[in-house]
Amino acid sequence: MKVLVIGSGGREHAIVTKIAESSMVDKIYCAPGNGGIAELAECVGIKAEDVGGLLNFALSKAIDLTVVGPEVPLSMGVVDRFESRGLRIFGPCKKGAMLESSKVFSKDFMIRNNIPTAAYKVYYDPEKAKKEIDNFGYPAVIKADGLAAGKGVIIAQNKEEACTAIDEILSEGKFGEAGSRIVVEEFLSGYEASILAFVDGRIAIPMVSAQDYKRALDNDGGLNTGGMGAVSPAFHYDAKTAEIVEKEIIQRTVDALIDEGIRYKGVLYFGIMITQKGPKLLEYNARFGDPETEVVLPRLETDLVEIMNAVIDEKLDTLSIRWKEQQAVCVVMASGGYPGAYAVGFEINSIEKAAKEAGVKVFHAGTKKSEGKIVTAGGRVLVVSALDPDLEQAREKVYRAVKSIEFEKVHYRSDIGKK
Repeated sequence: MKVLVIGSGGREHAIVTKIAESSMVDKIYCAPGNGGIAELAECVGIKAEDVGGLLNFALSKAIDLTVVGPEVPLSMGVVDRFESRGLRIFGPCKKGAMLESSKVFSKDFMIRNNIPTAAYKVYYDPEKAKKEIDNFGYPAVIKADGLAAGKGVIIAQNKEEACTAIDEILSEGKFGEAGSRIVVEEFLSGYEASILAFVDGRIAIPMVSAQDYKRALDNDGGLNTGGMGAVSPAFHYDAKTAEIVEKEIIQRTVDALIDEGIRYKGVLYFGIMITQKGPKLLEYNARFGDPETEVVLPRLETDLVEIMNAVIDEKLDTLSIRWKEQQAVCVVMASGGYPGAYAVGFEINSIEKAAKEAGVKVFHAGTKKSEGKIVTAGGRVLVVSALDPDLEQAREKVYRAVKSIEFEKVHYRSDIGKK
């Protein structure tokens, strides 16, 4: 088989790594890829948002399977375009991807299908939003409607912070078209868990649980980011909670998609808050989460390509998906200043040394090759992942690896995986 993976981050490196383990695969391409992916796949200079270019490439190379990593091409209808030309592609159609690409669509979907979630209201007018913000209490959750690279959610601790966020999104256009309207929600307190599930249009099979760390600084301080690390399994996701989530959130979602005529195939991500009143759904993502993928896929024993083919063929129920009974921890090594302004182009040293320890993987997120060297090229630069039967051993492994990697202005959290 010839496989094309779309994307350029740590998630895509983890996906490519797992695909490369499949005996069914002869050749992997990645568009556009990164410095680490280039070790396993032929990187192609086509941006993930260039749907026409990707389609032409897949047709010219007679690609057998395309795997979509990031959310933007999904929201642009890359799956619909590929399928219209008879190509096999793993990911949801454009309408299914709206569960992520529009917060308003997803919240309305949850409410009309009786999926437990936070109370909310949609606003277009900043003055009306500011006038009513006190009704939600504090903290209040303010979300840009569209895609904002994981940075469009603000948790306001008081009215001043809330009004500033409302003005930045609706009046000042901080997130562009993604912020043409906002969703304001009640704040849910409890324990978070990330549940990814394979969905074949008829049934869903959840993967092992994960838990990510969104804030930039230790002890959940600083700004929201796309994720600074993750663990698997999630700390508070026990068997009873899993049973409720699978029945009242995951399967209810799949049934509702069928009822509403949306043929959803691919991965569906469920952001869960485990509250005193039971688990509630925070959000959907229409693809593998990042950095959750970097702790979930290393635990997968079943051939990922076999699973993806079963999803496309609506035969997920014929598989028994197996997982390693191990703990996984990953730490994001970011550019100093992320998620704000940061510099790039710094040489990265000792990646090979870090990856030598058993159970350790170094996934490239924002890197590129320049004059034979690997250099920083993004906010999240590397995602270092470690597996071990014991959580504390996994933490020690991952931080030994992190500390052995060097690049200028590196920033990472030191508390990933602490209970």
